[in-house]
Amino acid sequence: MSVNENAPALDIVDETFLAVPPSTVAAAFADPRSWRSYWPDLVLEVYTDRGDEGLRWTVRGALVGTMEVWLEPVLDGTVLHYFLRADPAGPRPTPTRLRKEAGRRARAAKAIALNLKDVLEDGREPGVAPVAHD
Repeated sequence: MSVNENAPALDIVDETFLAVPPSTVAAAFADPRSWRSYWPDLVLEVYTDRGDEGLRWTVRGALVGTMEVWLEPVLDGTVLHYFLRADPAGPRPTPTRLRKEAGRRARAAKAIALNLKDVLEDGREPGVAPVAHD
């Protein structure tokens, strides 16, 4: 198998269902200050703000490339799609280091999604109407 020299070294994709509307998930990503807590070693610049459908960023810092959060309305909630296509800054690491970095980034993406799921759903079960909070 040949390696495509133009393809990014890291291509991370994740999907997680959250039993809340897309607007609720979008609000979790709306404040640029929150990005630093999700991705502390990355500098993000929005190149497409899709409102309740998510954001697309250019990425600098530890990685150079693009990242996207796409919020898809599904049933009574949202599928949070996460895409990261980037290269490590500096010289290309060895294949072993790339695999480790890909695994670390994939676990971090899932941790962000599951933390948002826990916080935003606030115990709500799928199929049960959300409780109004005062």
